[in-house]
Amino acid sequence: MPVKIDIFNEIQDPRPWADDHEHVRIAQALEQAELADASGYGCWWQVEHHGAEEFSLSSAPELFLAALSQRTSRIRLGHAAVLAPREINHSIRIAERAAMLDQLSGGRAEIGLTRSVPPEWRLFGVDPDVVRDRTQDAFEAVPKMWTGDTTASGGVRVIPSPYQHPHPPLWQAASSPASFEEAGRRGVGVLGMTLWEPLERVERLVKLYRAAAAECASPVGSFVNDQVAFFTFVHCAETDEEAMRGGAAAAAAWYTARALTFFEAADAFMETMAREQALRDDPSGGGLAGEFLRAEAASGAGPSPATLVIGRILQGETVPDDEVYEALSAQDSLIVGSPETCRKKLRAYADLGVDRLMCFQQVGALPHESVLNSIRLVGGLIPEFDV
Repeated sequence: MPVKIDIFNEIQDPRPWADDHEHVRIAQALEQAELADASGYGCWWQVEHHGAEEFSLSSAPELFLAALSQRTSRIRLGHAAVLAPREINHSIRIAERAAMLDQLSGGRAEIGLTRSVPPEWRLFGVDPDVVRDRTQDAFEAVPKMWTGDTTASGGVRVIPSPYQHPHPPLWQAASSPASFEEAGRRGVGVLGMTLWEPLERVERLVKLYRAAAAECASPVGSFVNDQVAFFTFVHCAETDEEAMRGGAAAAAAWYTARALTFFEAADAFMETMAREQALRDDPSGGGLAGEFLRAEAASGAGPSPATLVIGRILQGETVPDDEVYEALSAQDSLIVGSPETCRKKLRAYADLGVDRLMCFQQVGALPHESVLNSIRLVGGLIPEFDV
């Protein structure tokens, strides 16, 4: 099956820091994006995080993407994803900024929304009990504002309108079966935001989303954006050995540790486990997500090597870089190796029915030249998949 090859970017900035480290990292990201545009990638997805320090400099993705709109000609520009609680990004500002980006880029904008995470809720004074409702409000309000409906903006017409008609595609960031179902029922595309899913589970999540999207009769936008995107770590070099020993293992370990810290994953992990166990215990509840989890349990699927390593890190253990890499790469969800190895792993995602694969290439302390080389090498494979 065809699959669009995209890029996902955090602007990661690991220590040690030189005096001009932020300027250097941002300039490098611009250069990487220009190369991606020239190399045939489908979309550049820019994350939004606040107070993330080493993990992400991307606190103003709308500005970065606006700059890209003037330095690129064909690559689509994705905000993955706007933090939707109104205390962080009011729906009117989301609609305005996205429409302006769409105008500046000549209709290349893709817009995702997400609930955000606890450290960002605290930073902006968001009540955790209302984030789900706030996110639903944004999903309902923004497309109305884009199409001139003033009921969600106090009677005031939000301007400009988008360049795309009726509006840019809408997406939702998702990391659990329940959120995949939620995205499908809303009629928005789903952005699978994790490195740690075995491919067998990715396939089941794709089917779960498709089933939910098929039942969507009233999408929040003007159309159902029936698309599945997944992001994973991608690093391509001339040989497998060069890719694996040239910084990929250390980058995977660094990212894992920083992600768990920034997202406060221990609490989130326990909350998710409790919620999913409740769905497994309910013989008929939880909708499609409940059916998904009960079928998974009945199949005897146990924790993956990656899950076990993550659990060790959550408990405070220092896991060697190579062991982290081996655990993650064992499930074939990471794409690291020579062009031939990467071709095979890209094909595995395409065969699962994933519409867009977001290649996470600027990770940790991987040298800028290595990232550029990886972008070029993967770019050489794109014509085989985007058909």
